[in-house]
Amino acid sequence: MNKASKSLIAHSFHGLHVLIDDDPRWLINPIMQAEAACRGGAQVLQLRCKHATDRQCLDWARQIRILTRMHGSRFVMNDRFDLALAADADGVHLGQSDLDPGTVAAALNRPVAIGRSTHTEEQLIASLTEPIDYVAFGPVFGTQSKQSDYSDRGLDALRQAKKIVGERPLVAIGGISVRNLESVISAGAQGAAVISAVIDAPDPEASTRSLAHLFPISKEGRPQTP
Repeated sequence: MNKASKSLIAHSFHGLHVLIDDDPRWLINPIMQAEAACRGGAQVLQLRCKHATDRQCLDWARQIRILTRMHGSRFVMNDRFDLALAADADGVHLGQSDLDPGTVAAALNRPVAIGRSTHTEEQLIASLTEPIDYVAFGPVFGTQSKQSDYSDRGLDALRQAKKIVGERPLVAIGGISVRNLESVISAGAQGAAVISAVIDAPDPEASTRSLAHLFPISKEGRPQTP
């Protein structure tokens, strides 16, 4: 992949990431979540399936793929690169306990972006040699949406994370809301991933729009950060 192509992929993961979640506690299902996120202007939708069958998850993924293409958003599959390929997703997001990015990259039969979750400086440093396109770091703040083995990292740790990853896109996650997103962007994150701030909001579409609009927009129409 040439330098220009890598730059295009990198910019594709700037902005607001909305995690589409199949947890039955949410009042709206994954497709309703995705519709609201797309209409509200989310840059990236990531589907997390922790409860549904593979067949159900793939059905949702294919529907979300259609929605994201209609609205010009990127679609990422959490954990499962096989489902990412089957649904023609733009990317796959890997946690620390998932297959390592090198193994996944070798198994892909077409260009698919790879994202990586990190929680410590050691993991951030290790990510520098991995074949990935963006790095997620957190939890920045406390969150009830997703169980984590790690304590809140805070904004100082986020700033340090940006120093470590350099030009590679950094996506903050964990307890992010419209009240603190500007501080996250100021700390160096080019993207921010949310769950409950959108799908547990009284108006998920309006909440998405409020969050997405906090990211500066480049002349090309892409979210940009300092």
